[in-house]
Amino acid sequence: MIVRRERPADQPAVRELHTAAFERDPVTGAVRASGAVPEARLVDVLREDAGFLPHLSLVAVQDDAVVGHVLATRGFLEPSGTPVLGLGPLGVRPDVQRRGVGTILVHALLAVAEACQERLVALLGDPRYYRRFGFVPSTELGVAPPEPAWSEYFQARQLTGAPTRGAFRYAEPFRLL
Repeated sequence: MIVRRERPADQPAVRELHTAAFERDPVTGAVRASGAVPEARLVDVLREDAGFLPHLSLVAVQDDAVVGHVLATRGFLEPSGTPVLGLGPLGVRPDVQRRGVGTILVHALLAVAEACQERLVALLGDPRYYRRFGFVPSTELGVAPPEPAWSEYFQARQLTGAPTRGAFRYAEPFRLL
C-alpha cells in the first residue's frame, strides 16, 4: 500500500469510498441511502472551498485501487483568527477496514501537517480511536468545540509552535452540510 496526494482522477473513487464507508449513520447506526451520505458530499464541496489544502488530501492505494482517504482543511481559532486544521472526513473502504489503513492515513496526514509547520489539528471523532495519535479533548488545550454538545468527541492535537486557544471554526462547507 502507498499513501500519496489525491489526484483529480481519484475523485470518483474517493466519493464511492466515503459513500460505502459512511453508509451507516455514525450516531444512529441507520442505513443511509447512497445520495444521503453527507461525508461523501462534504469532500466534494471542500475541494471547491478556499480552505481546501491539496497537500492534505491523501489517499491510500492498494493494487491500483483507492482504499482510503483522509482530508484536513483550513480552520481557525476565534477570536484571534489563528489558522489551524480540521481533520475529516477519514474513510476506508469497508472491505479493508480494521487492517490499519486509517491509522496509516492519519499518521501520514499528521506528518505532512507538522512538516508544513501547522500548529494544531482538531477533529470530531471517537476518543478511543484518536487517542493513539496524541489527540486529547480539545478543552485540555484551550480549544472550544464549534458545538458545545460535541465536547466529549471534539479533540485536538498541538503540532508546532506555542499553545493556541480559542473557539474552533471549521471551513465553511462543514457548516453548510
